[in-house]
Amino acid sequence: MDDRTLTDLLRRFGLSDKEVDTYLSLLEHGEAKASTVADAAGVSKRYVYSVSESLAERGFVEVNDHVVPTTIRANPPDEVIDRLRSDVDAMRPGLAERYSRVERQAEQFEVIKSRATVIKRIRSLLADAESEVALSITAKQLPEVREALVDAVDRGVLVLLVVSDAAADLDADDPGLAGVANVVRTWGEAMPTLLTVDSAAGVVSPPELLRRSTTDRQAIAFAQEQLAPVIVGSFLGNYWPAASELAVADPAPLPAEYTDFRHTVLQATLRLRAGDPPRVTVGGRWTDDDEPAEVVGRVVETKQGMVEPTNNEFPVEHSLVVETDDGEVTVGGQGAFVEDVEADLVRIEPDEE
Repeated sequence: MDDRTLTDLLRRFGLSDKEVDTYLSLLEHGEAKASTVADAAGVSKRYVYSVSESLAERGFVEVNDHVVPTTIRANPPDEVIDRLRSDVDAMRPGLAERYSRVERQAEQFEVIKSRATVIKRIRSLLADAESEVALSITAKQLPEVREALVDAVDRGVLVLLVVSDAAADLDADDPGLAGVANVVRTWGEAMPTLLTVDSAAGVVSPPELLRRSTTDRQAIAFAQEQLAPVIVGSFLGNYWPAASELAVADPAPLPAEYTDFRHTVLQATLRLRAGDPPRVTVGGRWTDDDEPAEVVGRVVETKQGMVEPTNNEFPVEHSLVVETDDGEVTVGGQGAFVEDVEADLVRIEPDEE
């Protein structure tokens, strides 16, 4: 490697031209007095002392100021390289985290212009779902995402499904509906294809994009935690009530734990209606003072809008009434404020009493 290339590489590590000259002179001498280095590098002795302190802080040299006159020794190149490599490795997580933060921000919204890409995004999001899916999709497109829906249900994900543009004679026993959702509703008219996953990401597509091969309509895929709950609220408040209930899956086996509160409420509701009120252990916080809460007791009532007959007062109201040794406690999900407790985790068990 020639001197020019070596100089350029050292500059990349923040060394100035004079620092590079001083350091290369020290490498050639191994250890030398400041005056010797100054003559070789063409700088003043005072400057050598100043530069040497800077190089020493970065591990390039060692200043022996305990001897007279002071000498400066270049550290072995392997030691310098190891230290530089260590510094680079130490920077990597912070740089990567900041880069991914910008990358996530840039990818929060994606305009989709083709039907095939909409279906691809839906499948991908369904595959990543961990707790909850709300989906409206046409009967014609349902077979294209059916397998991903069945897999999500099998993983214990709550799936609320509206099949739009559905034939009037669509039956709950239709093989195409087997295992696709916890609750299936149908609507005879076409509606927008709407998907939210884990209240964090989703897709919104006008019906024309999936029905026609040529259209200028576009869909939007989003990954925005502030937007997704709004879309879920619209789904539960506008589309879900307009559709007709077609099928409801059997209650899940117990015991079971849920971080998704709507899933908790659905399972508790199904148990209550089967005459088998469950027992719950709720971890969360008291909404009046924000202190940690643990509630143990039997579910005696639910408020919900997922299965008929619904009894919630507003679309996103889903809550439990739990009978404890100290009286009844109301429990809500994330953001609860009218209930006594905001739940983070709920364990549902059979009531042995």
